[in-house]
Amino acid sequence: MSDMYNKLYEAWNKEKENKELQTFSRDFYSRLTDYVKSLKEESRMLDRKALKARLMLRELENVKRLAKELVQLRYKKTLNETIAGKVMPGDVLTEEEEGLHKAILPLAESYKAFLKDILRGRSTPVKREEKPERMLLRFLQEIPAVIGSDMRTYGPFKAEDIATLPIENARIFLEKGIAVAVEAKV
Repeated sequence: MSDMYNKLYEAWNKEKENKELQTFSRDFYSRLTDYVKSLKEESRMLDRKALKARLMLRELENVKRLAKELVQLRYKKTLNETIAGKVMPGDVLTEEEEGLHKAILPLAESYKAFLKDILRGRSTPVKREEKPERMLLRFLQEIPAVIGSDMRTYGPFKAEDIATLPIENARIFLEKGIAVAVEAKV
């Protein structure tokens, strides 16, 4: 087992046993993504019948299960904190989670305003967006896969890749200088 596997297990265990959101390093998910990628690449090189290959595939399965449960636990905790109107401490969220949290905030505020209107006896028409706004980006550097504000997975991306992402996520990449906007000519 690698050092990253131990860190993942420890993070999963802490998150599972504590009610509050646990603090991770800001780059935890990017390091985890690199680890999964290296496991996949290394296991592809091995003979599937070899003991080392079987062990590596088992490790990869465990990593995927732990990562999935960890992300789900943290998502639920973050969502509950946001719905409760609590401010998320900046040092608790990873870079990716911070971007996702920014996308959750407007929705939580809209629900609060909706409830206030009901309690005041006002009817407020709820605007429905048929199609979320998206933006075409050209990436300037390599980044791991991310979960978009629409809860879909995007990436991983290499430098010079072009992709369409939800506007909330696109803005974060633009602000950080990771990507530039591309105008599509019709």
